[in-house]
Order: sequence, then C-alpha cells, then structure tokens
Amino acid sequence: MTGTDKDTEKGTEKVAVVVVTYNRADLLRGMLEGLAGLDRAPEVVFVVDNASTDHTAEVLAEAVASGMLPRLVPITSPENIGGAGGFHAGLKAAYDDGNDAFWLMDDDVVPAPDCLTRLLEVDGPCLIAVREDRSGALVEKAALRFDLANPLAIRPKTASIDSTYPDRASMPATVEVENVAFEGFFVRRTVVETIGLPDPSYFIFYDDVDFAIRARRAGFAILAVRDAVLVRQLDFDQQHDLAGWKGYYMYRNLFAVHFRYGENVLVRLKPWLIALVVVLLSPLRGGRAEVRNVTRGVRDARRMRSLPSRSVD
Repeated sequence: MTGTDKDTEKGTEKVAVVVVTYNRADLLRGMLEGLAGLDRAPEVVFVVDNASTDHTAEVLAEAVASGMLPRLVPITSPENIGGAGGFHAGLKAAYDDGNDAFWLMDDDVVPAPDCLTRLLEVDGPCLIAVREDRSGALVEKAALRFDLANPLAIRPKTASIDSTYPDRASMPATVEVENVAFEGFFVRRTVVETIGLPDPSYFIFYDDVDFAIRARRAGFAILAVRDAVLVRQLDFDQQHDLAGWKGYYMYRNLFAVHFRYGENVLVRLKPWLIALVVVLLSPLRGGRAEVRNVTRGVRDARRMRSLPSRSVD
C-alpha cells in the first residue's frame, strides 16, 4: 500500500460501498440484502438514486428503518445524472466521509458472503471482484488488454478474463487487468487522492474505463481477485441499438477515450475513420439515426478531450 493506506492495518480499513440505482427497486433490494449478508460488513453504504420513478425510495426507507446495514446513506439526485454522474457524486460523498477504501457497485449484482473479506486480503490499490452469472458461469468482461496503441484494433478490448479462462478455477489467484466495470470495483483512498473522481460528463458507458486508464497511467495496477465472487443478476446485453439513444453515448464515449488516451496520432484519428465507415454503410445498417449518432458522437467527443480535474474538492 501507499500514502494513506500505510496508516491502515490490513482488515481494519473503513470501507464505503457506493451503489448507483435507477428504476430497479427490486434488484436494489436483493443487492442490499447481499451486502447485509457479508461476513465482513462495510462501515457505510451510499446509495445514489438517480431520480427513480418506481418504488426505490420505499425500498431505501425500509432498508434504513430495518437497520440491516450498519449505516445506509441514501443520496437522491433531483434528476437522472447517469451512472457516471451517480458514481461521481457517490464516491465524493464517501471520500468526504473519511473512508479508506471504496467499493463501487451497480444495483444488479450480489456479492458472495465472503466477497469483501477476500478483497481485503489483497494489498493492491485497485481490485475487482470477479463476476459470474446465476448459473455460476464466469462472465467477467474486464480486459486483459485494452489496446490504445494499435490503430487497426477497431475494438480496443482484445482479450478479457472470460475469453481467456474457461472458468474461475482456471484463473490464478490474481490477474492484472487493464479496464474495469463499476460492478465490484474496489479502490483505495490514495488512488482517488491522486487521480480524482469518475468523470460525470460520460453520463453512461466508459466512465469506468476512463477511470481505470487514469489509475493505470498514474502507476496503480488493477488486479482481479479470483476468490472474490460477485453474482450478476441480469444477462449481459452489450449489443445496444446503435441507432437508439444509447448508441450516441456508446459512440461519443468510445471516441472520447481515443481522443484523450490514444497513444499515437493514428489511434487518435480512428474515431473519424469509424464515423466515415458508419456513414458509408448506413444504407445497409443503422440508417439516418445511426449516422446522426456517430456524427454527433465524434463532434461532441472532441469537446471531451481535456482530462478531468484531479481535485476531489
């Protein structure tokens, strides 16, 4: 450990969980029950409610009243600020609360009872719990290689944990990865002190990738901890409609990552090439809606080229 972490005995760190939720009250209830069942409880759980219109407020009120967790702090946003805005707000609140480590989670995962215990046994500054589905199959998508040097790598993620290892038992105890999802990402305070908070301008998609790139470029390795089990309650659906509203954010934020972190000029030019190909192929797929998304995406991504502030104030 480094910095603040040197003053904290292993296993006695003050751990804050940060959860972001939006209109998935029943999943949130199951996730909170999973946190309550941990054999090593976190000191505090911050739940950012992104202006949900379902019964999320009732679920949170019931959880607070029940005392199921040592300390549960709901944060209600007046508007939907997306996952990126939610993790920015939640991590800032947890940081200002004086905690030593932060465990970021979506509302559709449930940790195994010993998940936090297994994470705390590892001294790394950035860790991830390894996800599986409800059948026990390995579904951890964290990249072993996220290539921002090769202009021919259309998709920068060239290998992931679940594409490399057939099952959890085949993994080493820890595996170094190059990107993360904010579903079980565990980060110690010294990292936030050094690189700042997640960038809320992403809204959805790639805010976690951006944070991982900044952490790694600041010298912090990221380790997947094989024995820290996180169970995903929903199937992965990464093939979003690129002509729909999410398609805009997928294009824009992918392009922003390339503009910010591309390791050479050809990689930084790749968004323009992708946009051109999408436009040329639009009569065959996507049509005008996808063309609008990709052209707006490349334009707006250029406005995101500046790195976010390292300040947590």
